[in-house]
Amino acid sequence: MDKIISARIDESAADQIGVLARRLNTSKKRVLECAIEMYAAQLGREGELDVLEQTCGAWRRKEPAAQIVTSARNAFRDSMERRAR
Repeated sequence: MDKIISARIDESAADQIGVLARRLNTSKKRVLECAIEMYAAQLGREGELDVLEQTCGAWRRKEPAAQIVTSARNAFRDSMERRAR
């Protein structure tokens, strides 16, 4: 499923996207998708893009698990007490 995003870009960049789309005989959407894929591939080759490092680092915490559980329970209990008043 496609997701709609909104970004303000320079007018010359928007024009260049249109020119590329016409020259490549494709859509502006496809031009942007290809550009993003190529940029991500370049970063991956250079070793700068480690998806697991960026998305799965939840286990690397400074505080122990017991402290996290305690603070979460306290926050839950406080929110329930506010609603009970």
